[in-house]
Amino acid sequence: MDTTERLGTVEDIRRLMARYVRYADHQRWHDLADLFTPDGTFTPYKPDGSVWLRMEGREQIVATVGASGGAGVVLVHHLFSDEIDVDSPTTAHGVWAMEDIVTRPEDAPVSEAVSFTGMHGYGHYHARFVRTGGSWRIAELKQTRLRLDFTY
Repeated sequence: MDTTERLGTVEDIRRLMARYVRYADHQRWHDLADLFTPDGTFTPYKPDGSVWLRMEGREQIVATVGASGGAGVVLVHHLFSDEIDVDSPTTAHGVWAMEDIVTRPEDAPVSEAVSFTGMHGYGHYHARFVRTGGSWRIAELKQTRLRLDFTY
């Protein structure tokens, strides 16, 4: 793979992750899930390093992440300082610094995973990508946390 091809791949993956956060902010859960491979995984971690949730496959990602949205919920995601390594013409991995803010109405439904009205988080996305059918997809996404601030 020459430099031009590698740089094109890096830009394609940057745009993929930009779509990921835009779809999350606009609660376009099916579009977000389509960015993953059919068997892709998404695992957010707590600041102590323990698993918060683990989602396997597009359907579970839509069902689980989609449950965090709804009427009156405002989501804001930011990505910073990407580090993308192209491993082959069909595989790559990367890390992004991230920040997210979730604001939920006081009367929003409460679940075991989501009992807060506000959350402000800081951390990193660690992703593994594959090129399939002419497009890059997320095969694995891990969200590690440095800090989470909650309001109840």
